[in-house]
Amino acid sequence: MTYFITGISTEVGKTVASAIVVEALGADYWKPIQAGDLDYSDSHKIEALISNDRTVIHPNSYALKTPMSPHAAADIDGISIQLDKIVPPTTKNNLVIEGAGGLLVPLNDTDTIFDLIQSDYKVIVVSRHYLGSINHTLLTIEKLQQKGVAIGIIFSGDEHPTTEEIILKKTGVTLLGRINEEPRFDEKLVREYASKFRSALLDFR
Repeated sequence: MTYFITGISTEVGKTVASAIVVEALGADYWKPIQAGDLDYSDSHKIEALISNDRTVIHPNSYALKTPMSPHAAADIDGISIQLDKIVPPTTKNNLVIEGAGGLLVPLNDTDTIFDLIQSDYKVIVVSRHYLGSINHTLLTIEKLQQKGVAIGIIFSGDEHPTTEEIILKKTGVTLLGRINEEPRFDEKLVREYASKFRSALLDFR
């Protein structure tokens, strides 16, 4: 099974959520496009946060030097991102794919992160409360519903019950859990969250 993790914006907690899902399922991990911080990329962060001995971390299809939208970072590197060059790795294990930013982040003049999502993927939306986050979350889920994919949601950061309740009520998506604001995430804390999330992830349809 393939799980695609996207966010309602940037810096909402996708990588920590990815680590927890990877650990919970003993899944492989793949970040198709990494833009910026290649010495400590999201793949490096996942490796530092998980502790199971099953996960394989697959190489990026594109590793770009500048922390910008992929299309802009690629332009600076003098290349053009081609959708047909972004091929999911072959594995017999479950696979967790982490997107970049939100769904409509451009890869080139025509394609976006949304175009990487296949109809048989289970998509996990990471939502973090801020002014405007309800709108961003609802728009993200509405876009995903166009593909007919299974959609789950993880709330990240300080709990905001009224925000979370209205999102769940208006969308009917599967609540997989919440990741609280923590002083620091490490292997031990990720394992603890993974044990809490495992049952919901296995039941996710």
